[in-house]
Amino acid sequence: MGFSGDLRRGAVVVAITLAVMSLVANVTGANSVHIRGVSAVMWCAAISLGIQWLAWIPASLKRTERFYDLVGGLTYIAVIIFSLWAGSQSEPPGPRELIVSVLVVIWSLRLSSFLFMRIHRTGKDGRFDDLKTSPARFIIPWSLQGLWVFVTLIVVVVINSQSGPSPSLSIWDGIGVTVWLIGFGIEVLADSQKTSFNEKPENSGKWIDEGLWSRSRHPNYLGEVLLWVGIACFGIACFEELEMVAWISPLFVYLLLTKISGVPILDERGLEKWGDDPDYQRYRSETPALIPHLRARER
Repeated sequence: MGFSGDLRRGAVVVAITLAVMSLVANVTGANSVHIRGVSAVMWCAAISLGIQWLAWIPASLKRTERFYDLVGGLTYIAVIIFSLWAGSQSEPPGPRELIVSVLVVIWSLRLSSFLFMRIHRTGKDGRFDDLKTSPARFIIPWSLQGLWVFVTLIVVVVINSQSGPSPSLSIWDGIGVTVWLIGFGIEVLADSQKTSFNEKPENSGKWIDEGLWSRSRHPNYLGEVLLWVGIACFGIACFEELEMVAWISPLFVYLLLTKISGVPILDERGLEKWGDDPDYQRYRSETPALIPHLRARER
């Protein structure tokens, strides 16, 4: 594909990203505080995408993806801070706003630093090999990361930027914390187990099939989905009418990880590496992609 093809493809992705983010912001921002005549939710969408495009410029010049995940993590934090500030123009942040914001900041710092260190150990991320060769092509993952940040964070953005006082904490907020803790724990444990496995020389070139990975082929993604379900629970007591569209967040995470960028890509790479290995075929057939077996697979 030549430059014109790259430019056309990049323009299409940017246009779709802008359309989706604008639609979600307009639908969910009816009860949002307005800053200079624009809803705080729309401002958060602009911040999410604007930071990515600013980072895309030096990344394209250097043809590097080393700071991609770190920028994503910092974008979450920037949007949270702005949404808390915007909401404070109406009412000071309450317990719900502070709790849900802190939970996401903890997750963001942990995951972005983990991915940042991983890519600096390996030197690159194979997903970007073809994309970073052309600025017009490289804008695609940066734009999609802006979309990813905004849509996954939309529950928190709506909660933080609502005008007027927030309802008191309810049982649903307690359920949200519990589900988030379970999901976060699964994600951290799965990442730790895989890192330890890959650091052992005798496991070079092998796939991990121990610990949580003996029960699910992608337990880290299971944790990711669960923690965002927990975050969504915080909106049950305070969302009204179209604000409920914000619950697209965990569904978006699930569909993206299981149908588009996560499981399909990793499974394809696994088949390329070990597709002819009977043991790997057995592992794939006996181990669920996401929802784990209660008992470990017999080895």
